[in-house]
Amino acid sequence: MTKRQVEDPVGRQRLAFELGTNDDGTETVLVECWVDPGGGVPPHIHPHQTEVFEVVEGEMTFTAGRTKQVARAGETVTVPPGTRHAYENRSASSAYMRCVATPAAGLQDFLETTAQLSRQGHIMRIGPLRGPGSLRGLPKLAAMLERHRENTVILMPPPLVQRLVLFPLARFADRSRRG
Repeated sequence: MTKRQVEDPVGRQRLAFELGTNDDGTETVLVECWVDPGGGVPPHIHPHQTEVFEVVEGEMTFTAGRTKQVARAGETVTVPPGTRHAYENRSASSAYMRCVATPAAGLQDFLETTAQLSRQGHIMRIGPLRGPGSLRGLPKLAAMLERHRENTVILMPPPLVQRLVLFPLARFADRSRRG
């Protein structure tokens, strides 16, 4: 069976998902990641999730806290809850890795929505906006960040700006659409 891949052109990666449970019944999500050179994700925090990344092919550069680490095929990187982290493919070849997130905590929805906003031109590598036309997508981005703020904290724009500007914008846009 072929899994459906979700393309994130800004992150230069393709993702596939499989939900599961671990031995104690906690829901997990396996995220398969095919990351092209220059691809990756910016710094973020999962307050309640542990992520275990296994590089299967190629190599990836991980940042966890203040530590950078290059992981090659066969190596594993574990990111505990509450740790600021990011990853990037700095090599000249594509990489394939698998990540198990425990608990799943909406990670699949977050990544699929991020990829969708990326394909629509509402997200760029640094910061959430890309050109004047992307302001149309700001309410969608704000709504996504607010919906997932308990499980995924994006660090740009800073969380304070998100709480003071983006989250009220998301609520205003939602009320405007309904009435």
